Amino acid sequence: MFVVYRNSVHSIASIASRRVYHSTVKTMESSVRRPVAESGRKVTAESTIKATAETTTAESSSGIMSFAKENPFVFQLGVATVKTSAADLVAQIVAERKSLREVDWKRNGIFVVFGFAYLGGFQYYLMVNKYRQWFPTMDRFGKLSLAEKLKDTAGIIDAGKMVLFDIFIHLPIMYFPTYYAVKEFVGGHSWNPVDWVKDGVTKYANNAREDLVAMVKLWGPSDCIQFALPTHIRLPFRHVVSFFWTAYVSFTRGAIDPQEEQA
Repeated sequence: MFVVYRNSVHSIASIASRRVYHSTVKTMESSVRRPVAESGRKVTAESTIKATAETTTAESSSGIMSFAKENPFVFQLGVATVKTSAADLVAQIVAERKSLREVDWKRNGIFVVFGFAYLGGFQYYLMVNKYRQWFPTMDRFGKLSLAEKLKDTAGIIDAGKMVLFDIFIHLPIMYFPTYYAVKEFVGGHSWNPVDWVKDGVTKYANNAREDLVAMVKLWGPSDCIQFALPTHIRLPFRHVVSFFWTAYVSFTRGAIDPQEEQA
């Protein structure tokens, strides 16, 4: 009987030991798995936040590009207006070292009007609508690779014509007279449009040599690049170059004559 009792006690003790062992193992496994799971959840959360941010950025960029493609004229109008105003502010604040309180907002208005009406409106009409009619290879040539462009004689000839038209007709005969006339409209003393044109052309004639030399130095090389680019990139590229050109024009020709303001 004692033997049976002893065996029963031994059996109970073994069962209890196994239960304690298994319980301890489970507790240890749980303690190890919990940080790993929490780490996994943390990584998952960080990945989700990053993916959400990237998606939001991509959607924002996609939204801008979609708007530009669907509303090219409105988009160019806004870019041209903001760009010319910003370029004049850079010229006044950085080049001329004016404080914000010293900025000549009437002078800045010249560039707002000019950027909106001419660069955003007329220039888009000229370089997109009319160029397509006058230079029929324009769109096709822009889509070709560099190697293919070099073999496309008709496209090269049309691109050369666009450069010559811009340098010898558009900028000297259309751009500068319009700029000087707009300057007279904003800063002059007369309300007669004839006076705006007359006074503007007179001032342009006095500055023509210096203006045209600077124009050829900048727009000659940049036009050779611009008119080889795909059509949808040409005007954005031109706006980038034009920012620096507008800052130059603002610095050299933007100031309003005090005598005109007093008249």
